Amino acid sequence: MKKILRKAALLLLVGSSSLQVSALADVADRIVAVVGNEVIFKSEIDTRELMLRMQYPQLKQDKGLSRTILDGLIDQKIILAKAQIDSVSIDENSVVSMAADRFRELSTKFASKAQMESRLGKSSAGILEGIRQELRNQQLFDTLRRKKSAGVKVTYNEVMAFYSANRDKISQIPEEVSVSQILKYSPVSAENRAQSLATIERIRTEIKGGADFVAMAKQYSQDPGSAQSGGDLGFVPKGQLIPSFENAAYALKEGQISDIVETRYGFHLIQLLSKEQNSVHVRHILIVFDRKDGDASGAIRQLEALRSDALSGKESFAALAKKYSDDPASASIGGRILLGGSTKPMFSPSALRPQLQQIIATLKKSGDISEPQKIEPQQGEAFYAIFRLDDQRDAHTLDPEKDYAYLEELALNHKNQQIFGQWVQQLRKEVYVRSSDI
Repeated sequence: MKKILRKAALLLLVGSSSLQVSALADVADRIVAVVGNEVIFKSEIDTRELMLRMQYPQLKQDKGLSRTILDGLIDQKIILAKAQIDSVSIDENSVVSMAADRFRELSTKFASKAQMESRLGKSSAGILEGIRQELRNQQLFDTLRRKKSAGVKVTYNEVMAFYSANRDKISQIPEEVSVSQILKYSPVSAENRAQSLATIERIRTEIKGGADFVAMAKQYSQDPGSAQSGGDLGFVPKGQLIPSFENAAYALKEGQISDIVETRYGFHLIQLLSKEQNSVHVRHILIVFDRKDGDASGAIRQLEALRSDALSGKESFAALAKKYSDDPASASIGGRILLGGSTKPMFSPSALRPQLQQIIATLKKSGDISEPQKIEPQQGEAFYAIFRLDDQRDAHTLDPEKDYAYLEELALNHKNQQIFGQWVQQLRKEVYVRSSDI
């Protein structure tokens, strides 16, 4: 696990090369590496080390982490230079979405927004932009990695040779599960809905009177992922927005501001910046619904009915999730839970938070569906959900014949890592690199 975490440090988690940690401001900064025409400062290493240790307590005793980070940054700068030369393109829409999620995750590490800004020495807008840039770099890196991996295959003999060389390390296959969910939020009380509506109406009146949309978004919007950038959501492909929001956005002319739009999250004002056939670039202001006083009984009864329909075979769980789940991301893929941006449905239960681990542990066989459960996330509002165990694989000793597909995947990943590593080493010979002790 430590090796995996240290490997992760080579690339870009929630830290940002543009973040400066004020706690380290009294230490004279210095250059620790030169890569081509670019330099890497000690403060950049310290920032990333701080962020990683905050995310992964297991790394607290890792004395070599700073060197690992520096080596990773050197490789990153070399590879990004190559990506620019090759004009590698990325998906800006996914960058915007992931950056918002990372920003929300980061904000939970601090007692307040002010403490976060003070500790990191940046405004919230600066922190968010730093995360976006890191994720852009990550996508460039991953795109190049995929290009180098395209067409790579492993033979049976290569798989068996990998198994022989790594038998002790991979002898045990961990438990893995595949899980789907249907989420429902409590309804909003009439009083809270009226309060949110009054707030968004006041903001709309001010904007109609000449107030700047960007300034109002920064001051009032309750979307933590976009407020500090003036509500900018970037270009979003058709089909990725909530239907009521998307329909309102596509109905606008460039520069036009919508009437009040209601979604599950609350009330929005939307400004269209530009529109293409299959994507829109929009800003929005969000006033969220406060559901703390909502009556959860309706959500629970609906989940009980959906569970009954799925167990009786009246309709598949996936179809019900697509129709009724309040989580657009998982609903679009039939309720399937995917972790960490992975496209693979199987994952270790230990990757889930303790509450979800306990729920999944009660599901004994594929097809079992949990009773409705109240879920208290680390951030955001509580919700109610049912979970279906789609598939499971018990932990067991690896059998190279029975588990050949699993072994083949490990061998292929290893081969790709070797090819990519050799390529990076070749690039290092083409770029001037000098580093010092840190």
